[in-house]
Amino acid sequence: MKKCNSLQEVRDEIDTIDTKLVDLISERSHLIRQAAAFKNSVDEVKAEDRIDDIMQRVRKRAIELNINPNMISELFTIMIDEMVETEISEFRNDGKF
Repeated sequence: MKKCNSLQEVRDEIDTIDTKLVDLISERSHLIRQAAAFKNSVDEVKAEDRIDDIMQRVRKRAIELNINPNMISELFTIMIDEMVETEISEFRNDGKF
């Protein structure tokens, strides 16, 4: 982890990370849209077992990195809920629903 020498440097680093986070979320969102093409029902889109696996994995990683796993769970819950809705829309637009 980089050691910053000023508040401005810290803020610049945070801004860089924020941009990378948005880029990664965008990549994830595009993959979610692709996933809809491989599914045959809304239940498959919702994939509750997959969501449970993701949540367990990210909480474990948060603990390993010594960050609040509840915060990570909340962030992922929001992101996953929104992406499931996007995937359902893609699924419907593909005429499968």
